Amino acid sequence: MNYLKSLVAAAALATCSISVSSADTVKIGYIDPLSGHFALAGDTGLKHFRYAADRINEAGGAGGMTVEIVPFDNKVNPKESLVQLQKAIDQGIRYIVQGNGSSVASALIDAINKHNKRNPGEEVLFLNYAAVDPAFTNDRCSFWHFRFDADADMKMAAMTDWLAKQDHIKQIYILGQDYSFGKAVANAAVTMIAEKRPDIEIVGNELHPLGKVKDFTPYVQKMMTSDADAVITGNWGQDMTLLIKAASAAGHNVPYLTYYGGGLGAVATMGEGAIGLVKQITEFHQNIDTSEEQVANMDRFQERYGTDYYYQRVFTLMEMFDKAVDEVGENDPIKVAFALAGMEHETPYGPVSMREDNHQLIQPLFISTFSDDVSRTLEGTAFGFTTDPDGEINGNATRTATTCQMERPS
Repeated sequence: MNYLKSLVAAAALATCSISVSSADTVKIGYIDPLSGHFALAGDTGLKHFRYAADRINEAGGAGGMTVEIVPFDNKVNPKESLVQLQKAIDQGIRYIVQGNGSSVASALIDAINKHNKRNPGEEVLFLNYAAVDPAFTNDRCSFWHFRFDADADMKMAAMTDWLAKQDHIKQIYILGQDYSFGKAVANAAVTMIAEKRPDIEIVGNELHPLGKVKDFTPYVQKMMTSDADAVITGNWGQDMTLLIKAASAAGHNVPYLTYYGGGLGAVATMGEGAIGLVKQITEFHQNIDTSEEQVANMDRFQERYGTDYYYQRVFTLMEMFDKAVDEVGENDPIKVAFALAGMEHETPYGPVSMREDNHQLIQPLFISTFSDDVSRTLEGTAFGFTTDPDGEINGNATRTATTCQMERPS
């Protein structure tokens, strides 16, 4: 955060009380689950966005304007998300953030594309912080969409690079949620394992209903019966928590290679039996070496909200958005989009850049393992995650080819 901006903001707050009009406010619509099975993920994400907005406002605002996060509950339902999108647009909101569920992101991309085509001068920009279906930055790429998380293929490439070195793993079971993201994870796993470890046998490849399974014990029993040496899953939210809970209870002591093994609620369900077995591929975990300033920032967040600092990519998104609005000096989604495309930014965990050709963020990734030997623990337990030896992956190494043919406004 810019130090001069911070001083200016502090001086202004010390000398007067300012009434901010709507023209002096940049509103961001947060469309994610705030009720139902995935409410924990949505509520925690909202806390991160509000904290990030507070930091921007304390430093003088985005382009001198106050940033306001306006929440909309979509219940991870694409149709409900479109209702909430229209409510946001009717309120004059021109920036949307969302992350939980690629099915939701898919619906939002289509709707925003149509809205912007039909309503020139009232364009809306979609900033995606977690929906990682690779199609969104390939065949379905859009000028109006930016993704701040690595896509499913980028993560699977790193995961299978690790797997290729594990000679003792001969059989893999794949389990995922039955929608576009779960299918993308499974397809990427099958393709990349065949390329890197053709000797590995896929002994199970199964999808389950999203957010409907109450007990994953039957799935774990099938994994155990198959004699799988490891499990690959893209499960998130309650589906990740309940899967890990069932695996721990059954004593299924094989590596679980996950995207969200350290996801909200999952750590509290894992005990000593999961140490050294649950792995994740992420852009962040709390025990990555970083600055004292960032450690203090994590502590402040956790003290304020009583929950773990989890979504580092939310802060990357908001800091880059702030920088873009500062650069263009006005609340104009088209100009902000052009400023974001190709932007480079320094985070507490290394440099990142937004690809201009398909609007996919390039950032370092980390393979980490569940451990009881960590300085920062999670969810009130004695456990956390620690980066594997050689587990840091340079951002440029995650770059993949794209089929994007983006149409840009003239």
